[in-house]
Amino acid sequence: MPMQVVAQHSESATCLYRGEESVIDTMLVGPQPVGAWLLVFLDTAREVLSETKAKQISDALEAMRLAMQGDNHIDHLFSDLVNREPQLPEFLKP
Repeated sequence: MPMQVVAQHSESATCLYRGEESVIDTMLVGPQPVGAWLLVFLDTAREVLSETKAKQISDALEAMRLAMQGDNHIDHLFSDLVNREPQLPEFLKP
């Protein structure tokens, strides 16, 4: 999940996700400034994210949560995908 750094410690950071703080191991990504976004799995930062990428991941997780509750009104969470033609990745293009 994407989490935002609110305090940096020696080999960890206090990070925030949906109002909840967690202490995250940052040894794989190194020290990060307050405000940085991290992709976190099992309380370990795996990747530094842009704010845009963090929002896309957060929106996708929210869409999944809503879908699991039976709510199918999730198009607003995929505004970058709605009403456009699918694009093939470069490696699949002829």
